[in-house]
Amino acid sequence: MDVIALVGASGTGKSHRALLVAHKYDADAIIDDGILIKDGRIIAGQSAKREKNRIMAVRRAIFILPGHAEEVRAAIKNENPHRILILGTSENMIHKIAKRLGLPSVEQIIHIEDIASKTDMAKAEFYRRKEGKHIIPVPTIELKPHFSGYLVDPIQSLFNRSSRKRRKLGEKSIVRPIFSYYGKLIIDDSAVKSIVKRMAMDRGDISKVGHVKVTHLMDGNDDNGIEISCEVVLRYGKHIPTLISDSQKKIKEAIEYMTGIVVQTVNINVRTLFVMPA
Repeated sequence: MDVIALVGASGTGKSHRALLVAHKYDADAIIDDGILIKDGRIIAGQSAKREKNRIMAVRRAIFILPGHAEEVRAAIKNENPHRILILGTSENMIHKIAKRLGLPSVEQIIHIEDIASKTDMAKAEFYRRKEGKHIIPVPTIELKPHFSGYLVDPIQSLFNRSSRKRRKLGEKSIVRPIFSYYGKLIIDDSAVKSIVKRMAMDRGDISKVGHVKVTHLMDGNDDNGIEISCEVVLRYGKHIPTLISDSQKKIKEAIEYMTGIVVQTVNINVRTLFVMPA
């Protein structure tokens, strides 16, 4: 199995040209924004364009959300494509995706600047920024079950094989994600700590939250989420294991929902019990 890549900044037209590049370089499968595409069908994965915020979209695109990489790896093994085209915003992203999916080393990297003019890229960026249009290189009929309510229009992709004959490569679809790829979103650890304290004390069974520690779990350059550790003072009279288990779940769900950051572990240390005076 061979692996090639198409690299370009977000909004420069990579997905628009993916089918043409795949045809030119004889790639029978494409990995784009978290999904595996083969023969005009979504074989496995979930598109990053369905995520509710940019952080989750990036994690989806590089296959670090739980179970995502495993699903796509299994599909690649089952489909056994002879050449895969990976789309990414940087060479580093391409290599991360290949590593996460257990693929061979990338043999060739094509840059969008080599196949698109500055005018073409500027036009693609205009439609991305001003109209929020994103392209996924699969037919609309295939995409509808995955993008109900977000589809715009199908567009045709044609490749001029000769002066007399045109061959249809496939259909591409335009979608509008519910978030923007543009701009920076930085979430400070202090914001995460505030969420922990608010959620822990929400029901009133925890009277005080002490030191909160946020640990970022890194595997080389890969961000695998965070680990939360905190100390609490409990009100006397509750079943401690049940209370802690409920609090751990509540904190994890709140942080992931509000920030898009994957929480691997929530450690709660019960420092003491608070007994109300008679």
